[in-house]
Amino acid sequence: MAKLYFYYGAMGSSKTANALMAEYNYRERGQKVLLAKTNMDTRDGSNIIRSRIGLERECILLDEVCGMSDAQIQSYDAIIVDEIQFARSEQIDQLAYFVDQLNVPVLCYGLRSDFQLHLFEGSERLITIADELREVKTVCWCGKKATCNARYNKDGIVREGSQVMLGANDEYIALCRKHFLEGNLYGDSKPVGFDNSDNNENK
Repeated sequence: MAKLYFYYGAMGSSKTANALMAEYNYRERGQKVLLAKTNMDTRDGSNIIRSRIGLERECILLDEVCGMSDAQIQSYDAIIVDEIQFARSEQIDQLAYFVDQLNVPVLCYGLRSDFQLHLFEGSERLITIADELREVKTVCWCGKKATCNARYNKDGIVREGSQVMLGANDEYIALCRKHFLEGNLYGDSKPVGFDNSDNNENK
């Protein structure tokens, strides 16, 4: 029986690498996989999924997937979608249709919440209707589990702004709730790509 999966985690938890490894495992067993990402993620071009550790694979956009016919979808053994937090609720419902009516499993990977700890639209819908929720874990600089996505600049944590701002290690870091609320970005060490030489107030 096909299922709708939501693999969620904080920034830096290797969600994209996990998605690409899942796609590889399907292909290695001779199965046909449809690999996609949401239209908003343009950091590596519109048709490439690339992980922080260098894994990459060609893909299509989620809009294209949702526009496919039932027969086209049924020609695949699985659908894998990266950066699912940027999906619209109706797109999540369409993915659920593929699972329930066409018996094609769908694996979604993405963030659960934004830099203000608010749910993204796609993530909220998945939390509501997904068959299985699986956390992809990572850790804060202190060693505790990281659940918060902190947006930062040279002055420390950014608390206001647009929900969507594409970035990587130079703009986001995963923190535990305690250090997110304290605004403590790195303790006595600095994350890769962090330059806070002009401001040490958050130390």
